[in-house]
Amino acid sequence: MSDVARAPAAGLRFSKMHGAGNDFVVLDLRGGLAPPSAQLCRALADRHAGAGCDQILTIERPRSAQAVASYRIWNSDGSSSQQCGNGARCVAAWLVRDGAAATTRFDLDSPAGTHAVEALGGGRFRIAMGVPDFAPQAVPLSGFDVAQDEYAIDVGGLPIRFGAVSMGNPHVVLEVPDAATAAVATLGPALQRDGVLPQSGNIGFAEVVSRDRIRLRVFERGVGETQACGSGACAAAAVLMRRGRIDRDVVVALPGGELRIAWPDDRAQIIMAGPAAFVYEGEWQS
Repeated sequence: MSDVARAPAAGLRFSKMHGAGNDFVVLDLRGGLAPPSAQLCRALADRHAGAGCDQILTIERPRSAQAVASYRIWNSDGSSSQQCGNGARCVAAWLVRDGAAATTRFDLDSPAGTHAVEALGGGRFRIAMGVPDFAPQAVPLSGFDVAQDEYAIDVGGLPIRFGAVSMGNPHVVLEVPDAATAAVATLGPALQRDGVLPQSGNIGFAEVVSRDRIRLRVFERGVGETQACGSGACAAAAVLMRRGRIDRDVVVALPGGELRIAWPDDRAQIIMAGPAAFVYEGEWQS
C-alpha cells in the first residue's frame, strides 16, 4: 500500500454512530485516504442534505507501538478537535466489530494522547481520559497566571464565575441551580467569543443533584449544544470534585444519556464509562 494519501471520493463508506446521543460519522482512513476537507465535513454533518452528525471521526493507523489504531475528530463546521470522549467509545466499538481490537483491553491514540480502553459488554466501554490539567496556560485562559477554583469575569456586563480545565481540549464549567433552564444558547457562544478563551472552548452548565449525581448541558466548540459531551462530563466532574461538591465517582446525566465518571485523586487519570451504538452503514455519493 502506498503511503501517499488519496482524497476521499464518491462511494466513501461510513458508519453512523452515537454515544449517549452525541452522534458521529465514522470514516476508515487506514487504507491511505486523506482526512476529509472542511467542505466534506460540513456536507457530511448537514442534518438536511447529509448524514447529519455533531462530529466526524477518522480511524487511522496507530501512532504508538501499543495502540491498535488512532483517531482524529472533526467538528461539524470543519474545524478539528483534540478530544472527544463519546467519540472515543464509538471508535472503540467500531474497532471491536472490525476485529482490529481482539481483546477486551486495548489502547487508542487520540490527538490528546494514548488512552486505555476496556470493553465492558453490552455496548459499554470504559476509557482512561488523562489527568485533568487546571493550569490556565493549559486550558488556555487569557488574563490569569495562577489556577483558581473559580474565575470571575464580566460577559456583556453580566458577572460570571466559572471553573476551567483542560481535558486535552478547553473546558469552562459553570455551576447552575437548574441545568434545564440554564442560558446555554446565549451564554455558551458569548463565553466562546470572549477574550478569556483565546482558542474558544466547550462551555458546560452543571447542576449538582446529589453527592453522586449531576446534570449537565454542554455548548461545544465548533458544534453548538450536543446531546452529550464525554470530555465535558469529565471536566464538570473534575471541577466539582476538586471543590468537594460531589463524590469521586458520579453519574453525569446529559440530555442524551448517562455517563459514569470516576477520579480517585487529583493525580490519577479520570475514567469515563458509557455506551456506544451503531445506527447504520452508508456510502457517500456526492
